[in-house]
Amino acid sequence: MDDATFSVLTSVYTVGGLLGSLGANVVMDRWGRKGACLASAFIMAVGAGFMAVSATLPPLVIGRLLTGVAAGLGLCVGPIYISEIAPTKIKGAVGVLTQFAIVVGIMITQAMGLQLATPRTWRLVLLFSSALSLAQLLAGPMIVESPAWLNRHGLLRDKAASARRLWKSGHAIHSPAVSNEDAEDPLLGADEESTSLNSARRADEHEAAVNVPQVLLRREFRKPLAIVCFSMLCQQLSGVNAVLYYSNNILSKALPDVGPYVSLGITIVNFFMTAAPIFLIDRLGRKKLLSLSATGAIVSLVAVGFGLDSGAVALASTAIITFVASFAIGIGPVPFVMIPEVSPHQAVSALSSVGLSLNWIANFLVGLVFLPLRDFLSNGDAEKEGRVFYVFAALLSFFTFMLFGLYRG
Repeated sequence: MDDATFSVLTSVYTVGGLLGSLGANVVMDRWGRKGACLASAFIMAVGAGFMAVSATLPPLVIGRLLTGVAAGLGLCVGPIYISEIAPTKIKGAVGVLTQFAIVVGIMITQAMGLQLATPRTWRLVLLFSSALSLAQLLAGPMIVESPAWLNRHGLLRDKAASARRLWKSGHAIHSPAVSNEDAEDPLLGADEESTSLNSARRADEHEAAVNVPQVLLRREFRKPLAIVCFSMLCQQLSGVNAVLYYSNNILSKALPDVGPYVSLGITIVNFFMTAAPIFLIDRLGRKKLLSLSATGAIVSLVAVGFGLDSGAVALASTAIITFVASFAIGIGPVPFVMIPEVSPHQAVSALSSVGLSLNWIANFLVGLVFLPLRDFLSNGDAEKEGRVFYVFAALLSFFTFMLFGLYRG
């Protein structure tokens, strides 16, 4: 493949992710959280299988598009499903597992790629992905449907059975909204505001689910919509994918003998730092963790830019590691936890679709403009390539300020 063809093949995954996110609310509300999980697994199994057996470009593109659709759907339903079934005391810690699982998957795949990324064996990585998705489908009967979704559809006996399987007692059967109530304070900040919102949620328990156009147009959804959107923009416009993309080039200069292991090393750092919020998120709170994460990421971006512009490769290399670590403790996992916590029950699926769709769009745009923007700002001077990271630092500062501006206190 030439560069243009390879770029199309790479970017079509993002297109699939956007399509999956846009349609996720329909799938989740019609077939339930369990049905959406299994639909994501089925599409992933088919898409990865297509790529594994492809002999020409079209099935490879189709397969990659399908895996993107599966990822978009899975990223929407995962945080919502986890929030609705997790015990209240560990809701934040369990919610972080979405991002943690993503990091684990990347790390395992990269480790496999060290040995299998050859012209003869690369298909084994994709077959492994397809087999893992098939295993999830086979495990489908063991998945418990969300009591909150069953309650909304009037399936009270099924809801009671699911609650007993999940919590071993009936204490939560009459409170399917329990997943959102205790987590509201650190996000919206005002006791009286959170109390009124929780009362409204209990009153809205049996309201029909709203769709994406209604979420975008109705006034009562403006604040949760803004929180979800700004949190997603903080995540992607931090430039994390651009930093990771550029890290190989920078760290290979500092460590020329271990170039192939650079990406794996960064992912390992990401793995350990993403594990930290599992223990910290419910102790420190969402806002404090985001503040620490954003501060560290902004300082690191400035240091990467300064290191590149001044020829201090060691500084730039260290700053990349601190950026990944800072991103992993807050900006990476916390937005996935926030979506179901700030969303009214009847709008959680639609808000998730809007937020994750915006996430995919921002991801695509960063990948699209990073290199042209770097070249434009540096004007062809290799000693000015760090300027682009100042832009990401400014964007992250702005959207973090806007996000925190929605909180009181």
